[in-house]
Amino acid sequence: MVANVEKQLEEARELLEQMELEVREIPPQSRGMYSSRMRSYKQEMGKLEADFKRSRIAYSDEVRNELLGDDGNSSENQRAHLLDNTERLERSSRRLEAGYQIAVETEQIGQEMLENLSHDREKIQRARERLREADANLGKSSRILTGMLRRIIQNRILIVVLAVIIIFTTMMAIYFSVRGR
Repeated sequence: MVANVEKQLEEARELLEQMELEVREIPPQSRGMYSSRMRSYKQEMGKLEADFKRSRIAYSDEVRNELLGDDGNSSENQRAHLLDNTERLERSSRRLEAGYQIAVETEQIGQEMLENLSHDREKIQRARERLREADANLGKSSRILTGMLRRIIQNRILIVVLAVIIIFTTMMAIYFSVRGR
């Protein structure tokens, strides 16, 4: 049982370290909430480790006294003490399992957040690419419109010049026809 609790404590420590690394990579606006959770998980982990150490020390003292034949306490007291220590170990184990479960859930949430961020990044990159394409198309349209305006102005100037020539020619024809009479 002691080996099992030690194994679970080690796994919980490793998960807490992994979670702490994940929290460091989360954007600053949501990092505070996860940082406070991490602190509470670490405090809970410290309490569990302290309870386990106390229980283990008490248990080893009892075993030593039993092996050395120290009958200073009655067997009922020893039995009650052993039951109390066993109960504490079981409580610690349950708390460790609950902490482990919370760590797993938090890791899953972190993984989902990273996936969401990855999808958002892809969307932003696609939008940026579409914006670049639209900008290129606007540049082409602007050049085409500029060319069309230039042709419109040339045509108007040509029409005005032709109108002036026609008016001048008509006036000259009228002038020569009036003068010739």
